[in-house]
Amino acid sequence: MSLTDSALDSDAIAQARSLLAPAPSKERLWPVVAAAAFAAVAALALAGAMITAPPVVSQPMVQTDSESLDLAL
Repeated sequence: MSLTDSALDSDAIAQARSLLAPAPSKERLWPVVAAAAFAAVAALALAGAMITAPPVVSQPMVQTDSESLDLAL
């Protein structure tokens, strides 16, 4: 009897192995899309806030004596 001869049905063994094999896990795409959307919205909100916000540091303009004399005339 050679090694390839067997009392077991090879098709039945292949079916049993396929049934016992773990199911391939599917990759979920929604968490990645949600994270990218959140990052995009946060970046746009920050850009809008930076454009519309007044400057953080504001210093009054100092008038020199020559400028005050020009305004008096």
